[in-house]
Amino acid sequence: MIRRDFITILAGAAAAWPLRSTAQVRSIPVIGFLHSQSSAPSDLDVARFREGLGEQGFVEGQSVKIEFRWGDNRLATLSALAADLVQHRVALIFTDGGLVAARAAQSASATIPIVFVVGLDPAENGFVASLNRPGGNATGVANYSREIAPKRLELLRELVGPTTKIAFLINADDTNFGPGAKRQVQDEKNWALQHTDLVLDARSEDQIAPSFATAAKQGIGALLVGSDPFFTNRRNLLVALAAQHALPTGYQPREFADAGGLMSYGPNRSASLRQAGIYAGRILKGANPAEMPIWTPNKFELVINLKTAKTLGLTVPVSVLLSADKIIR
Repeated sequence: MIRRDFITILAGAAAAWPLRSTAQVRSIPVIGFLHSQSSAPSDLDVARFREGLGEQGFVEGQSVKIEFRWGDNRLATLSALAADLVQHRVALIFTDGGLVAARAAQSASATIPIVFVVGLDPAENGFVASLNRPGGNATGVANYSREIAPKRLELLRELVGPTTKIAFLINADDTNFGPGAKRQVQDEKNWALQHTDLVLDARSEDQIAPSFATAAKQGIGALLVGSDPFFTNRRNLLVALAAQHALPTGYQPREFADAGGLMSYGPNRSASLRQAGIYAGRILKGANPAEMPIWTPNKFELVINLKTAKTLGLTVPVSVLLSADKIIR
């Protein structure tokens, strides 16, 4: 009886081993998704990231899991959120919301691969070794948002006329970005001082409304908003203030125009997020982020909100309408 029971136990254990082995083989990787904004306004970002993953054969819930962490526009929480993702032993961390989010992830782990979407030059800011060969554990997408400010100003002038006084709103706080940011912020200010009539600096949310009030007092007829995650995270407030002051305003991300802003001109975020998903999928397949060149966009999109233009009493030139990638009516 004892021998028969022992054989039965061995047979049962042998039957269980393949099941355990199969379960281990079928375990799927987990991606940590770290975003500085809140979830609702970022649904499109998530969808495009999933598209990129899908192109590499990864489907959420089937061949990959995604752990979401949202900063809700509170940058101080990003480090703790990144550390939490590391505790969950994610295979990769994706970050969106500027270099501050990417740095939070890299501070949490120097070994877990990171795929980022940023606006500043990550090499000039010391985040990667170079654009062609990043080195380390991070790669991703650099949109070079600030470099296209002259073109955005040109488009805004076409909408409001060459004699209209234009102000430039920037966030001159360079503490969250890196060694290259101080020079970049100063370069941006110098350019704005030369090409616009007034430079306004808002480094906190409670400074945004006074900036609009200052523009109105000084006879400013249009406003150009600098490219910065700080502003993007507060796009509804900016669009509302522009409407309140009847101030034609130009932005970089198209989310502003979608939210009621007059115009936007900048990289196609959908393409950037999709590319980030592709990179994430490639890394999950074994690619080394240290050897994956930083992807930069080769096309920028112009979005005109014709409904807002009519409310402001502006006639959009035919030349601008013809060059627009999207017209919101």
